[in-house]
Amino acid sequence: MNRNAVNFISLGLLAVVAAPVWAVSVPNAGGPQPQNGETVPAAQYVAADVRAGSASLVPLMAAELMALEMEANHAAVVDSGADGGGAAGQPVDDISFVRKATESGRKEINSAREALPQLKQPELKRIAEMLVNDHSGANDRLSKLAEAKQWPLPAPAAPGAPPSGTASSDFDAKWTAEMIAGHERSVALYRAQAKGGEDKELRKYASDTLPTIERHLAELRRLQK
Repeated sequence: MNRNAVNFISLGLLAVVAAPVWAVSVPNAGGPQPQNGETVPAAQYVAADVRAGSASLVPLMAAELMALEMEANHAAVVDSGADGGGAAGQPVDDISFVRKATESGRKEINSAREALPQLKQPELKRIAEMLVNDHSGANDRLSKLAEAKQWPLPAPAAPGAPPSGTASSDFDAKWTAEMIAGHERSVALYRAQAKGGEDKELRKYASDTLPTIERHLAELRRLQK
């Protein structure tokens, strides 16, 4: 149940509580009684009914609202992690980690290969070559581990079009910024998995690979300054 539904139900329940009492209850024996054929004003019956009935009705409504709110909060937590992303600093499940790590590694390998002929700074060319080698090795190890565990691997992405023409004057800066952003996400993913992943061997893989990704990130940040 989403929060909009809870809010709608809450408004409905509050409306019931706030509605005129004579619409939902009848005068009780403790209320004022007509004497000698006189008519007792409805307001007096309302006051009596509020004293007699609302004291038990309001706590019941409050309990129901609290239960609905707890259900909505639980649904929100489940929905927020439905894509396998996990909350910040929290490990995703093992299969989701394999998918995310594999896709991230492939993306960085392809980006580095495509950038090599266009990069101008020799240091960036060296880092691009390092990314291809390191991430290729890490993905190979992860693939073997996933196959041994019978975990599914994502299908390879279709190859992109080869770069054409001359690279823009700020190509080096844009590529460096892109790689920094990707490695920051990878560091967070691997760090969380190394600390709290479910499978022992996958935790070890994440722990062993994390320093390499952190080194890449430090090198890229150094060259961005």
